[in-house]
Amino acid sequence: MRLKILVITLAGAALAVPALAQDAQELSKKLNNPISDLVSVPFQFNWEFGYGANEDMHHILNLQPVVPFRIREHTNMIARLIVPTVSTPGATVAGDMTFSLFFSPARSTSWIWGAGPALLLPRAGPKWAVGPTVVALKQKGNVTYGILANQLWSIAGDNTASDVNQTFLQPFFAHTDKNAVTYSVNSETTVNWEAPSGDQWTIPLNFLVSKFAKFGEFPTSYGAGIGIFVDSPSGGPEWKLRAVMTLILPNK
Repeated sequence: MRLKILVITLAGAALAVPALAQDAQELSKKLNNPISDLVSVPFQFNWEFGYGANEDMHHILNLQPVVPFRIREHTNMIARLIVPTVSTPGATVAGDMTFSLFFSPARSTSWIWGAGPALLLPRAGPKWAVGPTVVALKQKGNVTYGILANQLWSIAGDNTASDVNQTFLQPFFAHTDKNAVTYSVNSETTVNWEAPSGDQWTIPLNFLVSKFAKFGEFPTSYGAGIGIFVDSPSGGPEWKLRAVMTLILPNK
């Protein structure tokens, strides 16, 4: 399958990705890299069960667009935005957004890495926060493994509200077979250092199977899986179901 990745220009900066002669397997492997040169739009649907005394279910929709830019001959800048919407019994709220910029070498012969700033953009909470983010991964054959992390501290907002001091850790492992089916496991661990002892850690283990296909004219990955919470705050979730649809934006 021959695809030409869309040339996207934003605020005067652009990354032009040349035409790619890739089969579905190779394109699927690129999606396992959080800072690849693909323009992608993941829609992640989460149904989390076990909240509170009534063991309620919360639905969390994460829109997670990723846009790469070539800022110098040997340097890429990858912009990632996470836009959550949380639905609970009786209410739907817009969650705080997280915006990250990764500066990464355009070519790598061993480990792929990127680093830059992360910013918490409040939509529901009262605090702005900023801090560093980093990702490091290795792709060898059909296997991808690595870790993405950030640390956020509050810098502005409501002085009466609790400060933000939060760590995010996402180790991941994925294997893509010759049929473009990817089997992956990850954790999206958050640590709220301002919470009382015993309520600081949220540690899910997520297992996902995804398959490369098409959505109309768009190359697309479809995935589904399950997660369990090894640890969570008092009244937190116990397990989850997840579905993911990731669109890649090609030229016609």
